[in-house]
Amino acid sequence: MRIVIAGGHGQIALRLERLLAARGDEVAGIIRTAEQGDDLRAVGAEPVVLDLESASVEEVAEQLRGADAAVFAAGAGPGSAAARKDTVDRGAAVLFADAAVRAGVRRFVVVSSMGADPGHQGDEIFDVYQRAKGEADAYVRGLDSLDWTILRPGALTDDAGTGLVRLEARTGRGPVPRDDVAAVLAELLDSPATSGLTLELISGSAPVPVAVKAVAGN
Repeated sequence: MRIVIAGGHGQIALRLERLLAARGDEVAGIIRTAEQGDDLRAVGAEPVVLDLESASVEEVAEQLRGADAAVFAAGAGPGSAAARKDTVDRGAAVLFADAAVRAGVRRFVVVSSMGADPGHQGDEIFDVYQRAKGEADAYVRGLDSLDWTILRPGALTDDAGTGLVRLEARTGRGPVPRDDVAAVLAELLDSPATSGLTLELISGSAPVPVAVKAVAGN
């Protein structure tokens, strides 16, 4: 498959790119600066320099044409102000979804956040973030032209992945290594039967392929 990942230099994205390239997929990662390109090439991905905060839908669609799937893994980051929660966590996600529709890419996977909710209350930065992610998820869910899956991991850690997870519509809060999030994303891309599902993810006892098959109903 050819897979295009928005936020290609992110910690989860780099892990996912390595996994996908290792299994023989063609992977492109959208990044903001050329300086990030070597890190993508090191894991087997093609860097595409494009700023999702200023690009047009057509510019993004041009990078998506011919792809079999798209993954939105971009984020403003924990140190960013409220304005960038809107322009990246919401705005770039909406842009990327619209571009996928325009490019005819149906399979669309979103890395969201546990607790994301367009109606989330509060004025702290994390509250703004949860609203922005929730608004983006709601927008994607409203697009009939996409076969979407939304993944909402728990508290992310840099611990080594175990390959054992809990993946359900509701898991309750808990930690999960970024390695295991990337492994689940790779499996979801191969599981179109998970389209239309919003899933929470934490560490658990089920091997990743078994967990994905269970939510896919097979």
